[in-house]
Amino acid sequence: MKVRPLLATSIVVGLTIGLVVACGTVGPPVPPENVGVNSTIQLQKKRELLGLKQQEAAAAAETAEPPQDPLLQGQDVNLPPLRPVGTR
Repeated sequence: MKVRPLLATSIVVGLTIGLVVACGTVGPPVPPENVGVNSTIQLQKKRELLGLKQQEAAAAAETAEPPQDPLLQGQDVNLPPLRPVGTR
């Protein structure tokens, strides 16, 4: 029995595509150190430490700001003149 070359090629291509789809995601393997509860807990601890460091840095920067002039607080602040909104 003689098989046409086009038919044989389409069968091979179909089987290859079917095999790739059936195998799931194609990509590099995931190392076991990055999977599981222990690695998730370690990642959360690192994020918490980073957040604490950022809060400390923000608190230090806040205290390092010079105090505002007491004369410019409240009703003594000079505001720009009012301008009409829209045209009538």
